[in-house]
Amino acid sequence: MAGKKKDDNKKADAGKGKDGKGKDAKGKGGDDKKDKGGGAKGAQSINVRHILCEKHSKKEEALAKLRDGAKFDEVAKEYSEDKARQGGALGWKTKGSLAPEFEAVAYGLENSTTGAPKYGEAKTEFGYHIIMVEGRR
Repeated sequence: MAGKKKDDNKKADAGKGKDGKGKDAKGKGGDDKKDKGGGAKGAQSINVRHILCEKHSKKEEALAKLRDGAKFDEVAKEYSEDKARQGGALGWKTKGSLAPEFEAVAYGLENSTTGAPKYGEAKTEFGYHIIMVEGRR
C-alpha cells in the first residue's frame, strides 16, 4: 500500500511546479495576471511622457510634487533633465523603440491625463524616469 500512496501523491502533485502552486518551472500558470496595471493588451504604440532625472533625490522631489497634485507636464518642465523638455512629451513610441526597462513599465500603465496622471518609475542607463501614458493604439 505504501507504493499506492506514493503514486497518489504524484497524481496530486501533477501540474504543480517546483513551488507547488500550479505553475510550471518557467513561472507560467493560469493564475498569473497577464494585464498588469490595466494596460491595453496588444497595443503596438503608446503616447508617452516622462520626467528624466540623473539623481535619485531629484526624482523623489518630482514624485513629491506629483503626489501633492501638480500637473505632470508642469513637473516635467521644472525637473526633467531631458533635452526636449516639452512637458516630458516623447510622442508616439512603438514597441521595441524604448529602453527595455522603460518599455516594461510604460506598456503596463493605464492611460491617464497630465492633470490626473497614473505614473510608474523605471531606472535606465539614462537615469531615473517617471513615466505616464496618454494613449495607445
